[in-house]
Amino acid sequence: MNEIAVVEMERQEKTNDVHSKSKGFDIYSNTTIIIFLALSLVTLLILFDFQALHTPTSSTSLKSWTFQKWEKLCKTNYDSGNYSSKLNEMTSKLRDSVTFLPLKDWRFKPREGHTWFMSTIEDTIEDDEVEYLYFPSEVSKRRILCLSARDRRDGGNNFYGLAWPESLPTNATFMEGLTYVSDTYYDYNNLFHAVTAMLPFVGWYKRKGCEKPSRWVLFHWGELRTGMVTWLQKLMEATYEDDLKLETFERGNGLLCFEKAVVMRHNMGRMGQEKKREAYDLMRCKARAFCNVSQPEKVLNINGNRIPVIRLTLLMRKGPRSFKNESVVIQIFQRECEKVEGCKLTAVHSEDLSFCDQVSLMSSTDIVASPHGAQLTNQVLMDRGSSVMEFFPRGWKELAGVGQFAHHWVASASGMRHEGAWWDQQGDNICPPAESDRCFKYFKGAQVGHNETYFAEWSRRVINQVKTDKLDQGSIESPINSNICSCG
Repeated sequence: MNEIAVVEMERQEKTNDVHSKSKGFDIYSNTTIIIFLALSLVTLLILFDFQALHTPTSSTSLKSWTFQKWEKLCKTNYDSGNYSSKLNEMTSKLRDSVTFLPLKDWRFKPREGHTWFMSTIEDTIEDDEVEYLYFPSEVSKRRILCLSARDRRDGGNNFYGLAWPESLPTNATFMEGLTYVSDTYYDYNNLFHAVTAMLPFVGWYKRKGCEKPSRWVLFHWGELRTGMVTWLQKLMEATYEDDLKLETFERGNGLLCFEKAVVMRHNMGRMGQEKKREAYDLMRCKARAFCNVSQPEKVLNINGNRIPVIRLTLLMRKGPRSFKNESVVIQIFQRECEKVEGCKLTAVHSEDLSFCDQVSLMSSTDIVASPHGAQLTNQVLMDRGSSVMEFFPRGWKELAGVGQFAHHWVASASGMRHEGAWWDQQGDNICPPAESDRCFKYFKGAQVGHNETYFAEWSRRVINQVKTDKLDQGSIESPINSNICSCG
């Protein structure tokens, strides 16, 4: 073989060797890149879902990307043993991440700027509505509310926390349905305070399509309460057309997590005037339906004339703040009522009436006259525009403070017309200001006297005003608004 041929053969061998190495390298590189990209994609998807668990999402995205889809993704990308381990590890971490804090935060004053109940969570604020919290929501990062709250003496010993539904704290009991959670600075045994605590929930119920709560959780200063005054309980049962189920936290170890929960902690708060009246309208309408109350007679036919009926109710008390001379007071109002054609007087003691008796009576009342007290809360059962007359014992005007105007506020919120009040001025002199607290305890439950001249003129003016209003309405028969009992 000549020299040229040998050189050519050597060149060809080198060329083939280079091509062979290059081909092997290309195959190896492509495989590596594909594997790298696949692993990166899986990692990104897993990281995305971890981020989704910790980032607020809309209700739409929550439905399309759930814990179950994360589980499916893991099953696709891990062998069974590794998948179970990863899932259990993540669930355990989420479960252990739940932090419980005292319901009552002593760092804040209850009524000045910041709430001490569930203090770390900011309110949701809507126009003319009460500030509220709702779980799960964007604010809670789709987590639900959990409560451990058996203590009835110290709200600092009751606790709240937020957890994802798929990773609840150990030994927690999951409670299905909607839960109402109320905290009030006052209590649920005084009718005025209790009604103002319940009104926001009725407003919520009305505008949210009348979704009934599965249970109620009541707190006073973060302390658990398991009851409320009977009159209000009956009114709530009538409004919601269901028994009132109050949570006691007796099941399990007392740690409950709620599927859905709405929290009200400001009583009527920012609630607009018309929103209050709409809520009272709903309660009034539902109570009348619950008690099967029919429309009262609105007119009398006298000598061929249609005369508007004016019903005046004296709502009496027994014991504290009762009239000293009840029969004389009744006679004064009876005389003035008889002077106006169509006027009818009823005098009753509220303690003698059942809840439905009170609903029936007040549904047909145009004017209620009564000493200051819980029984005057019945005014919310009258038609809008009805009148309220109020009487106070000696000492109240000077010593009672703003609390004596409670029924002015109820009248305004429910659409009634408060016609003023009469304060008894007869009796012993008021004690020195330095002893006013001690003195008011004496005057608080004192009986109420009377002033015949003033009562006669006052009742005459109110009765005649009501008659004029009824005649000016153009139609004596008041129209029934079919939307009052509806929701949405």
